[in-house]
Amino acid sequence: MSKPVIATTSLAGCFGCHMSLLDIDERLVQLIELVEFNKSPINDIKTFTRQCDIGLIEGGCCNSENVKILQEFRRHCKSLVAVGQCAIMGGLPAMRNNIPVQECLKEAYLNSPTTRGANPDKILPNDDELPMILDRVYSCREIVKIDYFLPGCPPRADLIWNALYALVTGNALELPYEVVKFD
Repeated sequence: MSKPVIATTSLAGCFGCHMSLLDIDERLVQLIELVEFNKSPINDIKTFTRQCDIGLIEGGCCNSENVKILQEFRRHCKSLVAVGQCAIMGGLPAMRNNIPVQECLKEAYLNSPTTRGANPDKILPNDDELPMILDRVYSCREIVKIDYFLPGCPPRADLIWNALYALVTGNALELPYEVVKFD
């Protein structure tokens, strides 16, 4: 019998949710016995090599590359799990949503204390190879269908473990208060 296949990615986020996945500690060995990882920084596979059962998405979408990756995950994964507040609601990156993109770029590249004087020609990044910045940060569910949501910033390791274990074993997902409370 083949193992369920998991893929993971980090979009516009801090990689904290992947760190929480690693924080399942010795249960990581159990997880590796239960599943196979495909496209993921965990095994450094950069492209999908097969269809996956579960895709874990960390971060929201702030540029065209994030959207492309998220759509690719939707095509290659039977179930998508939005992991953390950035994936669910845009998180901290979405704080820029009330500021026009041009204003954000000017502050980052022209007017900040670290760039004043360092960019005398007042050049804003405009290379065709750079992903296009979106008008705002979008949650994953605004771009593709998301099947499950794991809240937190980042979600606790126990929450990630409980969810993954339930998904790969076909058991009911039990989320006791202790794994989702934030106090």
